[in-house]
Amino acid sequence: MAFDLAFIWAGIIAFAILTYVVLDGFDLGVGVLFPFAKSEQDKDVMMNSVAPVWDGNETWLVMGGGGLFAVFPLAYAVVMPALYMPIILMLLALVFRGVAFEYRWRTKRWKGIWDAAFAGGSSVAAMMQGITLGALVQGIEVSGRAYAGGWWDWLTPFSILTGVAVVIGYALLGSTWLVMKTNDGLQIQMRRYAWYLAAATLFFILVISIMTPLQDPVYFQRWFNLPGSIFSVLVPSLVALTAWQLFSGLNDQRDVKPFLSALTLFVLCFVGIGISFYPHIVPPSLTIWQAAAPDASLQFTLVGTVILIPLILGYTAYAYWVFRGKVDPTEGYH
Repeated sequence: MAFDLAFIWAGIIAFAILTYVVLDGFDLGVGVLFPFAKSEQDKDVMMNSVAPVWDGNETWLVMGGGGLFAVFPLAYAVVMPALYMPIILMLLALVFRGVAFEYRWRTKRWKGIWDAAFAGGSSVAAMMQGITLGALVQGIEVSGRAYAGGWWDWLTPFSILTGVAVVIGYALLGSTWLVMKTNDGLQIQMRRYAWYLAAATLFFILVISIMTPLQDPVYFQRWFNLPGSIFSVLVPSLVALTAWQLFSGLNDQRDVKPFLSALTLFVLCFVGIGISFYPHIVPPSLTIWQAAAPDASLQFTLVGTVILIPLILGYTAYAYWVFRGKVDPTEGYH
């Protein structure tokens, strides 16, 4: 039995990116909300809620980027020149944010600087991820086997819109995470914020969903011709159901339900992007088969990946299990 290795690897890369978005999304969201904390203790609790897991969450970013380089080298060679600036800014922001976890606890004089690094790094990283997504959706100009666009093609009104949408969406994830992980005044504050952020996220989902099919005729055909038109009914219906679950969870003062609902919204949005993109990995020009490495390379890397993914999932699940429950304001990362 022959396996379509390029298709399998496209699924693995998609899984790694989705896992990164839903896991690192909430801790970036906590950073976005960080300046709105009402006290130093609230800031400590917010940072402590993600301190045990944030670096493990970024494992999936490394896997997604490294996997793209290893198994879809042509896609990597085209995407990187097109998106050098937002990707470099994202990585620098993640570096400053990561350093802030260590330095913030070890200084009083410069604590405000590291607070700003944590909040600013989180916000810039989220914005750049959204801009990168928007640039991919609007399409990358390819000539032959190389990027043929300009230096600033990634910066458009549509990509800025998607950047803002991702910042708002991550803040929603962060607020619902804090609802789940905290008590008392901070929880009440974040539950209130989650209402407004959920409404804003749904607004951006609606606007971008309308605009995406207009970015390329191929997208329009996939969504509005059979069998794609089935998804045009199914996906929005699932989004509406998930939104109802999210708001009802907030209304009923549930701790876990809003966070799971917010995660589901991101999964559904990712499915929508997949429907728009497939079978292209660099829309609108390169398919997954055109961009894939030779089968021998795909087979070799697949062996290690099949071993590593369960290990990564295992230690990630264990970390979340060990640090389950509410954050104790008197304890944490010091």
